[in-house]
Amino acid sequence: MKKIIIMPLLILLIVGCQHIQEPLSHSTIEWIDILMLNDIQYERHYPKPMDEDSPVIIERGQEIGQVMYKMEDRAGIHHQMQNGHATYLEKDTAIYEIKGYPTTLLVAANDAVYVARLNESAKTVEELYPMRQLVKNIYIESTEDGRRLHTFTQSAKERFLNAFYSLKLEDVELIEQEGLRIFLEIELQNGVSFRQLYWSESNVFHNGAVGNDEIQKVIMDELSQMK
Repeated sequence: MKKIIIMPLLILLIVGCQHIQEPLSHSTIEWIDILMLNDIQYERHYPKPMDEDSPVIIERGQEIGQVMYKMEDRAGIHHQMQNGHATYLEKDTAIYEIKGYPTTLLVAANDAVYVARLNESAKTVEELYPMRQLVKNIYIESTEDGRRLHTFTQSAKERFLNAFYSLKLEDVELIEQEGLRIFLEIELQNGVSFRQLYWSESNVFHNGAVGNDEIQKVIMDELSQMK
């Protein structure tokens, strides 16, 4: 059983868009680091520089797939991702489960962790992020540099998650994104974390989750404690 220690890298502040980015020029495409397996897109987790005293440690399980096609320098902007495709991972790179975590939430490849970002079969947040009993903390981050500015109280964390799991996922192209932008960071028990971008007025998240009154109240209450 192999344990993987992931040391922090210089964080790339990616806001988890649902689509591959537009080309910078006619000949250059700027990709985000993602892979697709079993009809789920996963995005690479980048540890934060401030986490250097507590590196992410995961235990790799069984191999569950392989990269069949590397998109960088080969795929065009209109390329449609398929299972086995990855933007940066080399062909034949093995993809593994992470022990203790559903493969629909996390997988590992090349000693890096990838977090689910798009699952077309998911109808609710809990189906997209099956993480009950797996969340350690929730933070409010700086929208400028991603620093952790505030930690949710444990009661606020539980209230948020109980409401968050039941939210329905809508088409991200159809939801309005208005109001104050708030970066929320969800940290799992193994130290892996991922961002949720929330718009306060529209009460929606970047992944298409449409908030309810409880979600909005918890977030705004925690935000008010920072002032």
